[in-house]
Amino acid sequence: MAEQRLGLIAKETSPAGRAGSIPLWVRVVVVLGAILTAMGAVIALANPAMLVSPHDEINGAVRVFAGYLFARNLAIALLLVALLLMGAQRALGNLLALVGLIQVLDAVMDAVEGRWPVFAGVLVLGIVFLIASAKLCDGYAFWRREAWKG
Repeated sequence: MAEQRLGLIAKETSPAGRAGSIPLWVRVVVVLGAILTAMGAVIALANPAMLVSPHDEINGAVRVFAGYLFARNLAIALLLVALLLMGAQRALGNLLALVGLIQVLDAVMDAVEGRWPVFAGVLVLGIVFLIASAKLCDGYAFWRREAWKG
């Protein structure tokens, strides 16, 4: 028997339907997301000037925050890959929800600060992460309590 949850994902409610592996499209999203996140980490550490407008000064404070961005992005990228390799669907789904929410909030900041060239890409990436998260969390979107219960 198939169920539709929030119109996003139809899935089997039988135990066999729950024991499936991570879908290929979700694997692709995770790998691409990990690559993009790791690239952001390297950019933050190697050339923080790429993160700001051309006329902005790069000083000690900017380098401190770029270091924090490096650490955050590298940890996220490594966890995405590690959880994918372990096949930890629920944990990966929860991490994708967190990363998706971070991307959506980054897109909001891009819009507020007028960084329109990157706004759409960041927003789409966040939405794709949230959809992948719902797929791995038994078809429930992250705002539903069932997505977080094991």
